[in-house]
Amino acid sequence: MKITLKALRSRSIDRLVIESVDLSLYIAFAETGGERLRIVEPDGRSLKTRNLIAMKSALAKLSAPLTILEQRSAYDEMVGQNFPDSDNLLELPLGPGYETLPPWQH
Repeated sequence: MKITLKALRSRSIDRLVIESVDLSLYIAFAETGGERLRIVEPDGRSLKTRNLIAMKSALAKLSAPLTILEQRSAYDEMVGQNFPDSDNLLELPLGPGYETLPPWQH
């Protein structure tokens, strides 16, 4: 499912998830009420940025107790070690505050 930033402001958010899709492509999700919602622009396209600070700035007005960065490595597949029973998901908590740094400090 998907939700806009405007609609999300009126909901209780358990956590925000910024997924690193590629080296410089990030999309955002909100987990609320046991459901994971993809955050979209008003026209329905996924909210995506080319840098992590820009994504954190876009999400700064949302109130969430936790924001995490998710990344999955394609390394296993590249070297022919595809283990279907394992998931190489890396989750990193992102601390508050640095999304408001001046652009020259990014």
